[in-house]
Amino acid sequence: MATIRGVSDLSLPRSWSERVRSAVLHAISLARFAVTHGRAHAAGSRKARFRQQAEIDRLRQEVALLIEDLCIKDAPMARIPAPRRPHYPPVDRLAILELRAARGCTVAVTADRLFVTAATIAS
Repeated sequence: MATIRGVSDLSLPRSWSERVRSAVLHAISLARFAVTHGRAHAAGSRKARFRQQAEIDRLRQEVALLIEDLCIKDAPMARIPAPRRPHYPPVDRLAILELRAARGCTVAVTADRLFVTAATIAS
């Protein structure tokens, strides 16, 4: 089954031990520490260009992490067939239409992103 990112579902290899999984998480944490340290050095620079670039990098990372959060949260909903998903109350339906108008998305794109049918958006 396809996920929100358009990649087929992958699972961790069964042969990966708890130590290997722990090592992967530690490597990610270490990389985050290195990036944060470098960004802090740039943010403390006297040159405005370095400070601005550090802020831009921080915001880009935050957006990427928020997108990943949404992908993780949306994955279970994507596995539920459309007729069995919970229904949105009227206030949320209006918010969906407002979001569609603000983004300039098509009915199909809006429906895919919010796990509703195109007919629901069109009505």
